[in-house]
Order: sequence, then C-alpha cells, then structure tokens
Amino acid sequence: MGENIIELKNISVEVSGRRILNDINLQIREGEVHVLFGPNGSGKSSLIMAILGFPAYKIVSGKILFKGRDITNLPTDERVKMGIGVAFQNPPAIRGVKLAGILRHLIPNEEEINELLRKVKLPASFLERDINLGFSGGEIKKSEILQVLAQKSDLFILDEPDSGVDVENLRVLGTVINEALQNRSALIITHLGVILQYINANIAHVLMDGTIVCSGNPTKILGQILNEGYAWCEKCPKVKTLRCEP
Repeated sequence: MGENIIELKNISVEVSGRRILNDINLQIREGEVHVLFGPNGSGKSSLIMAILGFPAYKIVSGKILFKGRDITNLPTDERVKMGIGVAFQNPPAIRGVKLAGILRHLIPNEEEINELLRKVKLPASFLERDINLGFSGGEIKKSEILQVLAQKSDLFILDEPDSGVDVENLRVLGTVINEALQNRSALIITHLGVILQYINANIAHVLMDGTIVCSGNPTKILGQILNEGYAWCEKCPKVKTLRCEP
C-alpha cells in the first residue's frame, strides 16, 4: 500500500454546541478499503459529514489531511474537487435535475455511461428521470453508486450501501463496488455488514458513542458483532492507538 490518502488526527466534532465525535484517529492508505461498523446513533453519519466539511459539523480540535494537504477548513466543494466521492444513505430527490445531466457532466463518453448502466442493471430510460424522484430503495442506491463511480474519485465514502436493498440488488451493487475499488481507497459505513459478502476490505473499525473503540480484521469483527452484538466492543480498552482483535 502507498501513503495515507486520508488521515484524521484527534478529530472532535460538535453540532450546535453538543459534542458528537471525540478524538477520532483514522488513517486510510492508498488502495485500502476500510469498513466502519457501529450501532445506530454512534456517530457514523456524523463522521462522514465532518470529513465532507458540512458547516453544521464543527471541528473543535484535531485536523483532517487528504493526500497530504490539510483540508480541515476547506469548503465541501473543494474537498470533492480534490477527489472525495460520497454515496449517501438517504439522498434527496431533486426535481428538475436529470440523472443524465449529472452523468454526462462527469463522463463525456456516452458509451462509458451506458456501460455503467449495464453494470448496475439500470435501463437507459433512467437517464431521463429526475434524480431519485419516485425511485425505489434499490434504484436510489444504484443511482448513488453510479454518480460516485462517474466521479472517479480517489476516495470513495459509501454510507450504508447495503441498507434497504434486496438480495439480488445487493449482489449487483456489491460486485460493481468491489470491481470499482480495485487499486482505490474507500471507507464503507455499515450497520449490518452484509455488503462484506461481496467486497474485499482490509481493515474494520467500530465506532461507539462518538469514538473508535477498536480496529482489526473485518471478518473477525463482523463475526463478533453478529454473535454478541456491539456489547463485546465495550470490553476493549479505549486508548489512542488500538488494534483490538477478537
């Protein structure tokens, strides 16, 4: 693996004066795929918002480095231009904005767009539909993944790509994502972890109460969560540098 593509150093975050993330330390190297587990309300989505620089998520201490550059105070659009692509769990419907408009802005080659549609098994007619308007859960996920793939980002952040997706669509999306992540970096946020049936991840982390409490082998950590729930993570000592293997 290469140098760190992103590094979070002792990040603490507040929203409306309330602390929601505490001393987050996370390093993802070039070509690594990391998975972030955590129960509902643990701060997983808040971490994404902080990485993207959403103004409501105020970084009160620490810093974020992306490709060696301090982006802690950069606006969201600058971070995206640098190569951070995100697929949100619950993206909004955007009336009047066609999927075709976004994809053609990102990819001038029509055949390349059609190939992406074939991979995620969406008909070409979807190009002329308003973004997420009247889409099913599976169609929304496919649309989000399409847009992220079209950006050809250096770092993919995928928020709950396996939630609300049936078995067949999960297989399609998992296969497409895994292929796209070859030699790329990613942070995949998941509660259930079923996406790991299709994606080769290098390292997993568990976030609880706004803090990363352990890191280690994705398969082993997922197995412990499935067997014992997140309660076993509370047994790990909360220290700055931790490789807590089940």
